[in-house]
Amino acid sequence: MNDTLNLIKQRRSLSTKQLNAPGPDKQQLVEILTLASRVPDHGKLVPWRFVVIEGQARETLGNVMATAFKQSHPAADSEMLETEQQRFMKAPVIVALVARTMPHPKIPSWEQQLTVGAVAMNLLLVCEAAGFSGNWLTGWGAFDRRILNELGLKPIEKLAGFIHIGTPAVALAERSDRARPDMADIISYYGE
Repeated sequence: MNDTLNLIKQRRSLSTKQLNAPGPDKQQLVEILTLASRVPDHGKLVPWRFVVIEGQARETLGNVMATAFKQSHPAADSEMLETEQQRFMKAPVIVALVARTMPHPKIPSWEQQLTVGAVAMNLLLVCEAAGFSGNWLTGWGAFDRRILNELGLKPIEKLAGFIHIGTPAVALAERSDRARPDMADIISYYGE
């Protein structure tokens, strides 16, 4: 089995607690995002963009999350608020993947959304190939307009997710796997 197939076979997401410093530096991150962007893109619309959250910005966004959570859940206790405040403090780099699909006469929004999903999967694979690891998460903040505004998303943009990136605490070959679908349940052959 070649290296690429082996990487795909072994890839598993680590929890954000297992994504340690260092994360990719700026040059490495640009290379990672460049490679992640090599996806099928009908019409060359580039219906995605990235917002990088690192350093002090992680704490700032965590404070915004805690404030918004408290506004939506006035009875939230200090432990719940601390969870929200610390949401972006585990991994050293977080990339918010923004979907910017647009009406097009020939390319439906659905195709554009699939392209954004391909960018996310490529990003996870490229991180692994570069010696890092990633975890693609959403959570309530990915759908909350206050958080989207804080990240600079326009009203027509959506957040596909937060990709948390860091140095893996567990080697690729040592990661436990989850149950995978039985191929007999999800493969059919037209005409048979």
